[in-house]
Amino acid sequence: MSVAENIRFEELRPDLWPDVERLFGPNGACAGCWCMCWRAESYKAWMEMRGTRAREAFRNLVQKSKAHGVLAFAENEPVGWCSFGPRSHFPVLAQLNAYKRSDTKDVWSITCFFIHRNWRRKGLSRGLLNAALKIIRKRGVKIVEGYPATTTKDGRRLSASFAWTGPMKIYEEQGFKMVQATNPLKPLVRLEL
Repeated sequence: MSVAENIRFEELRPDLWPDVERLFGPNGACAGCWCMCWRAESYKAWMEMRGTRAREAFRNLVQKSKAHGVLAFAENEPVGWCSFGPRSHFPVLAQLNAYKRSDTKDVWSITCFFIHRNWRRKGLSRGLLNAALKIIRKRGVKIVEGYPATTTKDGRRLSASFAWTGPMKIYEEQGFKMVQATNPLKPLVRLEL
């Protein structure tokens, strides 16, 4: 089911911070992440900053136009988020064996999605990915990569709340190809624009 015709997508701007706060809610999206997990210097550093410190760090990036993303709105209500940017803005990626690469210069990453619980499983992540790719193309980026969610270790489908890197299917629909699967539960996909 596609909801794209009822949704407006807007690139992140400093004046949209109140909408980010409304969407992420008091818990900061996923367990106080505030979209800082990949941006921290290490996973340990992120664990130590979760919550209020992560909120302030992300707000600072947004206010200085140093964070990239796209928000989805149903009328004037924020209902979804997709984070992206130069891979170098997400240091944790280089620390995870599943995502380590030597050819990352000028590569951009699509790191996560957050969908309001009332809007999950309605095709919103597909619309957010499409909107993100349009913005990334306008910036002249040549290679973009993603880190899609697959299944649990025992082969079951992940619940929507744990599929925050986006389902594999939406990447495949856009033409992304798997380029690395050192861990079958953490594939790395790329698209040449």
